[in-house]
Amino acid sequence: MGNLKGHNGKERRRFIRFKVPGAKVTYFQKFFFFSSIVYSEEFCPVVDISRGGIQFLSRRFIKSIKKILMQIYIPEEESYLNLTGRIKWSFFNPFGDYNYQVGIQFEPFASRKRYNQSQALDKLAILETKFFPEDSSSH
Repeated sequence: MGNLKGHNGKERRRFIRFKVPGAKVTYFQKFFFFSSIVYSEEFCPVVDISRGGIQFLSRRFIKSIKKILMQIYIPEEESYLNLTGRIKWSFFNPFGDYNYQVGIQFEPFASRKRYNQSQALDKLAILETKFFPEDSSSH
């Protein structure tokens, strides 16, 4: 997928997108009436990821709702990356076994309740350096 550009043609993304071979994500859509967390379908393949969001493939259409909780599996890691975000877009994908491409913007990172943990942002920065090493220091 090409770069996201505004009406003036300038790049709008703040962070480098990079691919992590074998990365997968499972998600939970948070609804007002339900308090228990049950993650969705099997793990979905990650298209790319950045410090600001994630793009993945899904077999199901995901409605735009307030929040989505995610567990991101990174090969060779001992634990999941647990993040919260907002669905920014979901498009039909005519290719392959997955019917939709989904774009998520991560919620802010901080060391407070109801934010993504700052350690997760540190982990994303490490992954960026590992999987996009040639230019990660300039962003």
